[in-house]
Amino acid sequence: MHEVVITCGAEIIARHPRSYEREDFVFNPLHYLALIEQKINALDQAAPLAGWQLPEEFATLRRLLEARMGKKGKREFVQVLRLMEVFRIPTVKSLDSFDFLALPSLNKMLVLELARSDYVERRENIIAVGNSGTGKSHIALGLGLAACQKGLSVGFITASALVHELLEARDDKRLLRLQRQLAGYRLLIIDELGYVPLSPTGAELLFEVFSQRYERGSTLVTSNLPFDEWTSVFGSERLTGALLDRLTHHVHILEMNGDSFRLAQSRRRSRRARSEPPSDTAPQE
Repeated sequence: MHEVVITCGAEIIARHPRSYEREDFVFNPLHYLALIEQKINALDQAAPLAGWQLPEEFATLRRLLEARMGKKGKREFVQVLRLMEVFRIPTVKSLDSFDFLALPSLNKMLVLELARSDYVERRENIIAVGNSGTGKSHIALGLGLAACQKGLSVGFITASALVHELLEARDDKRLLRLQRQLAGYRLLIIDELGYVPLSPTGAELLFEVFSQRYERGSTLVTSNLPFDEWTSVFGSERLTGALLDRLTHHVHILEMNGDSFRLAQSRRRSRRARSEPPSDTAPQE
């Protein structure tokens, strides 16, 4: 035996290489989240989690959730951590921190309405379209967090990473299992569609994901391309037309064209750097 496998029910939650050292402790706190969900007080009491230092934004999120929801806030916090661990969500982004004033093209009232997650119950889709740097991923993550707080299962992945996983699963003869997993999420977020052209096989596998979720679950897509340019990604007008037909049948479209937030931040940093004197320059009399 060369590894230790930790399970929760039928789910494998961690794998560690076997250690032959005496009194050698090897663990990752994130691997225990499935167990903590069943015994929520372990978040503060379990010995393996003692001294677990999370980034400040997580501590702030926990304080907000517990202030708003009391004891239930701790459970919601664990579900958020679990979501990020399982689906590799890059960071916590809430809609409260989005600067709607900087993007007049975005319908703020529609976004806040979508944050209630009723569209998930109706199995409707969302497409956020706009040029790079306007906060599409932020909005997607914020809506995903809102759905997670409603107790809905949410998946998050970039389009290129999803196609890579689909191709690997096909080669490893586990494609059906991955497809069932993707079809089972109440909300699946596919970020950054359009940044990388897809191979014919990758395009067909991604189309199957959309097709299998049609009217069975909600899908949120972010893209830097208008719809009439999606053919450049999928490489086939027939495939693109069939995909858009399914995706846009019950859809909320978020127009997010505007100045790049990241470019604006870079310009502000550059202006500040030019206006500040060098640190080794003595002040003039």
